[in-house]
Formats: sequence, structure tokens, C-alpha cells
Amino acid sequence: MTKIIVSSDNHFDVNKQDVAQSLHQQATTLHQLQPDYYLIAGDLFNDFEKSLHYVHDLQNALGQQTKVLFIAGNHDMGRNISFNELETDLDPLYLHNQYIDIPNSNWRIIGHNGWYDYSFTPLLDPAAIVRFRSGFYYDRVIDQPISDIERMALGHAQMHQLLDDALNANKQVVFFTHFSPINDELYYPDPSSRWAMVNGVLGSKKTGLLLAEYPNVQHIFYGHVHITVPPRQKKELTYYNASVGYNRHHLKEWAADNFYQSWVNKLIQIVLTNK
Repeated sequence: MTKIIVSSDNHFDVNKQDVAQSLHQQATTLHQLQPDYYLIAGDLFNDFEKSLHYVHDLQNALGQQTKVLFIAGNHDMGRNISFNELETDLDPLYLHNQYIDIPNSNWRIIGHNGWYDYSFTPLLDPAAIVRFRSGFYYDRVIDQPISDIERMALGHAQMHQLLDDALNANKQVVFFTHFSPINDELYYPDPSSRWAMVNGVLGSKKTGLLLAEYPNVQHIFYGHVHITVPPRQKKELTYYNASVGYNRHHLKEWAADNFYQSWVNKLIQIVLTNK
């Protein structure tokens, strides 16, 4: 059996956390829980270098007991990383557009950062979402030489190849990404056009539709949408949102009164057995 624990959207800097204290608390808890893999689905810091440094510090604290794997969220992409660098095998703990096979099992973990294509708001003018994104949304600071539609198309093709390879290898799949693959509960259901634009940058319907084509995909983890919901079952697929979220005066998203307990409450644990 293999135990996997997943977290997303810790946002240590936005949440004004003491990083050394958080590292100690998370390492201590993970030591107690003893997962074989700890997956981080993006958005640790507003700086890729800080995020990757934290991942390595956590791996060092956990030693050989737990393998830590990380993909980038949009906040990680904001500083000290380029688009081209994100598309490379830049670090052993970074799993974008890659996979790892779990030893002595028929399971494969696939990681992909993901992206968005405004398909969660089909009635809006795409040009209006582009203007919103480039003017007020955080992602305006991200290095991106192609459009969002082109970036999502690239990601879709990469996911397709990864999933084909897993199917051909007779592997059962755990898939983790940052951006939402489903829009069952958009975080901003308010009818105002501004919030509708935010919905447009939360993910892509194409991701969920693609995953549903593969009978070997079992577990799908994501973040980005700061919600607390139970796992959702869609046919043979189970979707999990692992985001901790913000605790600001206008966005109270934590699942507890403090960051550490909110992180604990939002941890998702699964145990895999050979099928």
C-alpha cells in the first residue's frame, strides 16, 4: 500500500506566516502521518525560488521517509522564473509535465501545472477577460510569451501525451495540477462581470473532459480555487481540492482559526492498493 498526502495554496507570504515555524510544524505532522508521498499542488510563495527552496527544506527535514513533489501555481510563477524554465525538468522535486512510477505497484503519479482558457465563462467576451487579467489580476506579472489560449493548448497536448503513455504502460493514475479541471462550484458565483472574469482564469473545462477519457485515471487533485468541499465523484474519477487559501479581512478562507490547523484540516490523504 502507498499513502499519499496532498496540499495546495499555502500562500505563506500572503498569509504572513513565519516560514521556519511552518516548516517545523508541517515536517513534524508529516513525520507523524508517515506518507510515502507529499504532493504540493502549487502556490507556496509569490516567488518560484522561495517555493522551491521551501520544498527542498521540507524534503531535507523529512529525509527518506517521504518523497516531496511540487508543481507551480500562478503565484509561484510570478517572480524569479521564466516561462521557458517552467517548461523544463529544472529540479528533481518539480514534476510539471512529468511522472513518477510508484515502486512495486501499478500506480503512476502525473504532475502538470495546468492553465486556463476562459471556458468557465463562455458568455463573456474573451477580450474583456484579457484586459482584466493584464490590468488588475495577479497573473499580469507572469512571464508569458504566448496567449492564455495558446498556453492552455500546449498544456492540453502535454497532458494528452502523459495520459496516453500511462494508458499504454497499464498504469493507474494519480493526477495533480494547480488549476481547476472542473467548474462544479466556481468560487465567485456573484453575477457581477468582474467576478465572472475571475471565473475565466480559474481553469479549463478541457482538462476535466480530457481526464474523463481515460479509464485508468482514478484520483485528481487541484488547488487555485480556495474552497472547502468534499471529494466529488464523477464516473470513476474522484476530484479533490486541497487549497488552504487566504485569511484576509475580505477573504476568510481558512478551515480553522489559525494557519497550521487550517493546513491540517485541508490535507487530503489517500491510500493506494494495486488494482
